Amino acid sequence: MEIKCLIIDDEVLAQNVIENYISTIPTLKLVGKCDNAVEAISFLHNNPVDLLFLDLNMPELSGLDMLKTLTKPPKVILTTAYSEYALESYEYGVVDYLLKPIKLERFIKSVNKVVAQFNQPAVHDEHKAEARLYTIFIKDDQVTYQVSAEDILYVEAYGNYLKVHTPGKVYVTRETMHDIEKKLPENLFMRVHKSFIISLSKIQSISGNRVYINQQEIPIGEMYKLALKQKIGTTH
Repeated sequence: MEIKCLIIDDEVLAQNVIENYISTIPTLKLVGKCDNAVEAISFLHNNPVDLLFLDLNMPELSGLDMLKTLTKPPKVILTTAYSEYALESYEYGVVDYLLKPIKLERFIKSVNKVVAQFNQPAVHDEHKAEARLYTIFIKDDQVTYQVSAEDILYVEAYGNYLKVHTPGKVYVTRETMHDIEKKLPENLFMRVHKSFIISLSKIQSISGNRVYINQQEIPIGEMYKLALKQKIGTTH
């Protein structure tokens, strides 16, 4: 596997440090260096990039402001001398946050996180195989259906009922979130909001406080954000 990298930093010294670190890791290939975010956006329009090493504090357009302009950003590792933006940065789905001066061992740890995320499809396949073997029973009106976990996209609270969303049908059942949460395998499903349980293998993307499944926008509750980040970092 080869990961194409772009360095975006207005400091030449910082660029050189990251370039040197990239050269020590065979998996990484440096494809470009940009001095500012505007130049980087133009580069991304014309070149395939898998990973950004993105400085936060740059003239004209900051790193975070640049991320807001990208509809489908590559993986991102932020680099900065200021720690106060760390929490906010994770709202943009960044992989990691490196504080300058960057140590090689810390750099390698961040790259390992990226590599793990690029290896996700194999894990997804394992989850799908397990989901095919797991079924639950859902009573909709007067009929009880046997539903494969593989078919469930997400579960939504609906007053005194639940909506169980699948590609072909939405089942409406008189159960509580607590009841169905106990039925669903916890390594395949996760509660991300008081009103939503999602299938981890069906996640299309995560942006800020929203997760997208089957083109549907689902909110992520504050109390579930950290657990979701930890979950997708290990199983997703």
